[in-house]
Amino acid sequence: MDFTLNEAERELADLTRKILNGRLTPERMRAVEAGDGFDRALWADLAGAGILSAALPEALDGAGLGLLAQCCVLTELGRAVAPVPYLASIMLGASALARFGTPQQQDRWAAPAGRGEIILTAALAEEDGEDPRAPSVSAERMPGDSEGGTGGGGWRLSGVKTTVFAASQAGLILVPAATPPGVTVFLVDPAGDGVTVQPQRITGGTAGRVVLDGVLVPADRVLGSPATGRDITGWLLAHATVALCARQLGVVERALEMTAEYARNRVQFGKPIGSFQAVSQRLADGYIDVEAVRLTMWQAAWQLAAGQPAETAIATAKFWAADAGHRVAHTAVHVHGGVGIDLDYPLHRYFLAAKQGEFALGGATTQLRRIGAALANSA
Repeated sequence: MDFTLNEAERELADLTRKILNGRLTPERMRAVEAGDGFDRALWADLAGAGILSAALPEALDGAGLGLLAQCCVLTELGRAVAPVPYLASIMLGASALARFGTPQQQDRWAAPAGRGEIILTAALAEEDGEDPRAPSVSAERMPGDSEGGTGGGGWRLSGVKTTVFAASQAGLILVPAATPPGVTVFLVDPAGDGVTVQPQRITGGTAGRVVLDGVLVPADRVLGSPATGRDITGWLLAHATVALCARQLGVVERALEMTAEYARNRVQFGKPIGSFQAVSQRLADGYIDVEAVRLTMWQAAWQLAAGQPAETAIATAKFWAADAGHRVAHTAVHVHGGVGIDLDYPLHRYFLAAKQGEFALGGATTQLRRIGAALANSA
């Protein structure tokens, strides 16, 4: 197990940081937040530099760098709290289509997503359940469809997904739904009849509550097959969780850097506050937490990329992203004092982003239950 980044991964991370540096000024961030929360100009810059397509297969005009490179990009985006849907569109949507989609599906959606021409996303979270592999959204086969799901009748979907990243901008949503075979993943047009997207605001992007009211999905809009839907949903959940951990690493890493710099420069009683024992101890605890997020994220990503069993490693990484993310976010605000929650000061965005990363797809307690169940069921 070697977590050392190769040259291509380091160069991709460096290029991402170079593009972000200086672009996301406080004025620009406020302008984006006053709109729909999506920085289209930055997205176009990332696409033009080849960052969006870099990890996609060469057959889709990518460089084939894979999951670890995507985590490098997400860490840099987290450091800037960049309001772009890389996690949703590239790491989930395009990558899932590249792995499980038909050539027609890949050409229609995955390749354009790598060029930044369309936004994709996946709808995993629900309001009445915490495991996307057991969705309450349901689908029934329409007359004329075959048992294999490849006939002409199609499917009808009903239910609600929540906190769907970039739902308002998406041109396609991957939706796991309960079907008689188990779980099937559908490719849903958010502009279709019966689909309602209710915007939800989050830091570093946008999300939406997606209501499906008898939505008719053609038979050729199934990802993989009904028989493989549960495995595809597990793939989406694993990659989404690692992606959240990678983004959280960037968020807490930069938040701690900002806090340490403030503690060095803020003077009280004739001394920098960083020289006070209580402050220095909190900074030290934050450093340990950030390193724990870093190491567990890369271990989970490495195992997942290598095709090794990774469920417990992923839950461990998400536990640290949630638990340590909570502590670092609160340390940052407490050390800054009142300025830490001033909307004219950038730290508030990191606090909100860290809280989002803490709870998305299950907080610390949820991850501990998953780890405990895995240990109890192991031979």
